[in-house]
Amino acid sequence: MLNIAMIGAGSIGFTRRLVMDILAVEEFRDAQFRFMDINEESLDMAASLCRHMIEKNGLPAVIHATTDQREAVAGADYVFCTARVGGLEAFRHDIEIPLKYGVDQCVGDTLGPGGVFFALRTIPVLLDLARDMRELAPGALLLNYSNPMAMNTWAVRRAGGVPVIGLCHGVQHSHSLIAKALGLPKEEVDYTAAGINHQTWFIEVSHQGSSRLGDILPAMEKHSQIAAQEPCRIDVLRRFGYFSTESNGHLSEYLPWYRKRPEEVSRWIYPDTWIGGQTGGYLNHCLSRGDEYKENYPKWLSGELESIRLGDRSEEHGSYILEALETGRVYRGHFNIENRGLITNLPDGSTIEIPCYVDRNGIQPTYIGALPLACAATCRVSIGVQEMAVEAALTGDRELVKQAVLHDPLTAAVCTPDEVWRMCDDMFEALAPWLPQFNGERRTWKDIPQPGGGKLSFIR
Repeated sequence: MLNIAMIGAGSIGFTRRLVMDILAVEEFRDAQFRFMDINEESLDMAASLCRHMIEKNGLPAVIHATTDQREAVAGADYVFCTARVGGLEAFRHDIEIPLKYGVDQCVGDTLGPGGVFFALRTIPVLLDLARDMRELAPGALLLNYSNPMAMNTWAVRRAGGVPVIGLCHGVQHSHSLIAKALGLPKEEVDYTAAGINHQTWFIEVSHQGSSRLGDILPAMEKHSQIAAQEPCRIDVLRRFGYFSTESNGHLSEYLPWYRKRPEEVSRWIYPDTWIGGQTGGYLNHCLSRGDEYKENYPKWLSGELESIRLGDRSEEHGSYILEALETGRVYRGHFNIENRGLITNLPDGSTIEIPCYVDRNGIQPTYIGALPLACAATCRVSIGVQEMAVEAALTGDRELVKQAVLHDPLTAAVCTPDEVWRMCDDMFEALAPWLPQFNGERRTWKDIPQPGGGKLSFIR
């Protein structure tokens, strides 16, 4: 019987999906889930909907809901984190304050001023979770879905003292897009992607043993839908020679070239969907959904809207990792882990996203070697920002936060140093309720517990 804690379980859509993915594994149908969230209304809805699906399928699994994180974590074998710290209130500041200074973000949850300040408020929460895991669930694996992925997992490795792995679906979705462009069944398209989260590059793509890397660009340029929806990604592919995993809007905000001049932004975005690159696209998408889950809640319970069917499993990595670790069935996926000489031209210690194999013996990364130079150069710029932001989050160093934002590629393309300092001061003031480590108390690395033990292993 597995004991699984889900922190941030009020993320109703994601929680329902992960639970049904896990219950799709026959050996896990008596799993014990402990849902935790600070939003009691969302937590109750998520728990009720999952209990409804469990009862509908006659399964012995149990859902326990609590607002007490320690109660949720106690005795857990695995801990999932899907929390968004600060919710939409904080998210507004991430987008709206930088926009006043000309920093135009589509999502703002990975890099840029939005991503940096998102990390600053999320990392303390993750470290509190890690502390509870050390005390109450020693050896449990933390599977993190919370963004900004690279910075969050880097901080937990440095200061959390628990094994952690970061999970994202960008590689899977981009694999589907490549197969669509090539006109091939997805299951026949083999690939290797490597880089950093949201800047991972398809360095190998093949079909029946023959490389198809050189066919991706002309295939996408000829595909009218893809060509219209992915102008930024295709331009990067054209210039770099390698396709990036992240969506058009996301990719455009990690680079200094595509959102620096307002009059040119329209050339690189697809305006009909938020993920195409709209200004504040994801924030506006979330705001537009309003009370969608509240409205759909009774419809799911009554059967007016269909629940997720048992066995209808998604491509999210989480359930497959648990299945491989517990049953020995081998799984290959692209995960976010520490670089230990695995990508030779990216810094050791940074968070990289590469193929890993999972079985009873743990999670085994694969050796990549050197990334193509342009891909590595782009990743290294982002890693420099991430490294400064992580240390600032752990030590409460305001000046280091400003230096991190100063070096952000998009911010550097549009802001002077004085503007960066003023923008960060504005964000510190607006986001103060979620930034406890910037209250005047400074910590050093000697005050921070170091990692150890767990189910994450490496083959060099």
